[in-house]
Amino acid sequence: MERESFEDREVADYLNAHFVAVKVDREERPDVDAVYMQVCQALTGSGGWPLTVFLAADKKAFFAGTYFPKTSRYGMNGLMDVLASVVKLWKHGREKLLRQGDQILKRLSEKTGGQDEAITKRDLHTAYETFRRTFDEKHGGFGHAPKFPTPHNLMFLLRHYYFEHEPEALEMTKKTLRQMYRGGMFDHIGGGFSRYSTDDEWLVPHFEKMLYDNALLTLAYLEAYQVTGDGLFKRVAEKTLRYIQREMTDDGGGFYSAQDADSEGAEGKYYALTPDTVRSILGDSDGEYFCQYFGITEEGNFEGASIPNLLNNTAYDAPDDRIEGLLPAVCEFRRGRIKLFRDEKILTGWNALMIAAFAKAYQVLGKEAFLKTAARAAAFVTEKLTAPDGRLYVRYRDGEAAGTGYLEDYAYTVWALLSLYDAAFDVTWLERAIKYAETMCQYFEDRDKGGFYQYAGDAEALPLRLKETYDGAVPSGNAVAAYVLGRIAKLTAEPEWEERARRQLAFLAATVKDYPSAHCFGLMAAQQELYPSKEVVCCMPSERDIGMLRSALALVFLPNTILLVKTKDNESGVNAIAPFARAYLVMESKPNFYICENKACALPMTDLDELTRKLENRQQAAAT
Repeated sequence: MERESFEDREVADYLNAHFVAVKVDREERPDVDAVYMQVCQALTGSGGWPLTVFLAADKKAFFAGTYFPKTSRYGMNGLMDVLASVVKLWKHGREKLLRQGDQILKRLSEKTGGQDEAITKRDLHTAYETFRRTFDEKHGGFGHAPKFPTPHNLMFLLRHYYFEHEPEALEMTKKTLRQMYRGGMFDHIGGGFSRYSTDDEWLVPHFEKMLYDNALLTLAYLEAYQVTGDGLFKRVAEKTLRYIQREMTDDGGGFYSAQDADSEGAEGKYYALTPDTVRSILGDSDGEYFCQYFGITEEGNFEGASIPNLLNNTAYDAPDDRIEGLLPAVCEFRRGRIKLFRDEKILTGWNALMIAAFAKAYQVLGKEAFLKTAARAAAFVTEKLTAPDGRLYVRYRDGEAAGTGYLEDYAYTVWALLSLYDAAFDVTWLERAIKYAETMCQYFEDRDKGGFYQYAGDAEALPLRLKETYDGAVPSGNAVAAYVLGRIAKLTAEPEWEERARRQLAFLAATVKDYPSAHCFGLMAAQQELYPSKEVVCCMPSERDIGMLRSALALVFLPNTILLVKTKDNESGVNAIAPFARAYLVMESKPNFYICENKACALPMTDLDELTRKLENRQQAAAT
């Protein structure tokens, strides 16, 4: 529509004569997008982008649609005809239009309240069965093309396997992660994942790379590595993070939003290769080996060229030193092509997701460079994306921070900081996480009906104040809020945080029960309460002991275990956050580990191997 209509002189003249035209960036104003998408769905029965909405001056919508060509064709209304009809109706039937807007708003407002129910294990099993029924056994993933990665669904399945000992949940996850990597959706030359696959086998992607996809996929691959010990998952995560460090990181430490799909006016041209091109870069022998390895053929698989892939490579999961040695030259050649457009907005919420990914990578892989990247980005959020009053902005670009932070910005930031604490055991990250969580509760929580609104109570008012719960490409703010509140409650054992966590899960229950598989992150939050958990107070005499603790637990998947680490240097901070920990003293001679369950703590142990064995010993899930 931008090219067909908004850059067209005839359309522009008509628009400017009769309307105030406003273009909204849905990444910077997700509240506007969410409200009017619901209006569009109520009016038309469906939604999508581009989203075209007509409003009165009071922001109430009376007409909406998605894509309109400039002129009517094939039974599709054209924008010029729609504009003319709206002008006519506005002049001669305005009261009817405004009444329609009021009716839509009333109907949507009735849906915003929550109910006091409870998520049960039956809801978790229902979600699992949905995935099992729709699983593509041949290619991995769920349903048919277009296929989206939706990593939080895979993270839920990993936990379902862990708690319920359901081997098929693990097999579906492993198959999907392997096939996504083998296809062309993963950039085998430069690293990182494209947005989604246009076919069932993950070969031809929509080539746009989004920061949030790569963050969430990294988390899924790292968790799968912890569960299985499969080195392939580790290598995919590392290649993805190196791509982010190399191409998507600002000099100040923040992360850019996206790389475009198009170069030289064609989608995917930047990524596709021919055998002649590869041989010209690597020579005949290495070039032939490279082409055979990545399925680069004369006939091609994409518009006369080939998207590098491993779908027909039976040795795809084994490290290949020869290929690793050839990749830099091909990557350098590709960089010499016309560069992809990069969206250099630094978005708070998406940055938080990537911080969580880098923190998890340090926790699992122990590489200091990953911790440094996560810490720099977290400092960027604190210094550049946080106002003097502690409120978050939405985005940063060209030296300017702007926008009033949304629920997702706060919930994701708390998640990121808790992940940094889990990785580094620096109490500063925990203190910051709790501070942002308190701000989130202050400005977004509905204490009467439960749940969190998408935008703050003192932000610009829209006709609706929504509480979104469904997961999309990213988890919903309400789901992540439930998850982080649950973790803070277990870390602090404070009644106020426990009540907030309970209230939020009760709010989620009503919508989760309607469609459990569309609420996988909310189900992950519920798993924290529905299955046995352990809180471990670790009283550590030295940094060396902390390093040994981190190494011992790096490859242990512990989704329902919280570690609170006390030292002589941080005990005042830890005691302030978690008053129950005052009773556990740091000894100078040896570490002491206290495993707590159901608010009762066992006698301390001093042997790290014994602690690891006890934590690895998964408890059988209680019967429904």
